[in-house]
Amino acid sequence: MCGRYYVDKDVEEELYRVLQEIDETLRTERTGDIYPSNSAPVIYGKNEKLCGKEMKWGFMGKDKKLLINARAETALERPTFSDSVRQRRCIIPARHFYEWDRGKQKVTFCRKQGKILYMAGFYREQEDGPHFVILTTAANASVSPVHDRMPLILEKEEMLPWIYNAGQVGRFLAKTSPMLERRQDYEQMSLF
Repeated sequence: MCGRYYVDKDVEEELYRVLQEIDETLRTERTGDIYPSNSAPVIYGKNEKLCGKEMKWGFMGKDKKLLINARAETALERPTFSDSVRQRRCIIPARHFYEWDRGKQKVTFCRKQGKILYMAGFYREQEDGPHFVILTTAANASVSPVHDRMPLILEKEEMLPWIYNAGQVGRFLAKTSPMLERRQDYEQMSLF
């Protein structure tokens, strides 16, 4: 599961390198922790180009509960998500994301060598503008000691196929995310 992630200046600079079109909403400085319901930079497709736009994190559910993640294994089957996964895929760039261990300590997960994380997602229009959801998958060995779910991470060369190749959606939803580095500011040591 992904309940918070971080965007820094490097993410912003990467967006300017990989995008062919950037919406004016991204021209303001957006750095720091991104929480559910916050606006954040998102990569989406328009006219066969990678474009950037600010979107809000989370779909409003029928019970007025905010839905921030969708399981990759079932997203195509769930009525709330299926149309968006098929037609409006996006990518959420981040420096890292957080999970909390059993001791309620925050753990940071990031790519090795400081690479940007590209989290797979999808979006839809709501009354107040576009909203996105992050796809999650079973945690790999780098995340599983802390949490059983993790974002579905794409490689940079998978960005265009994820957004534009509807025939590959099933393959992407079944992929294993790459190994990540785990960092923790404080870890309780046992004396016994």
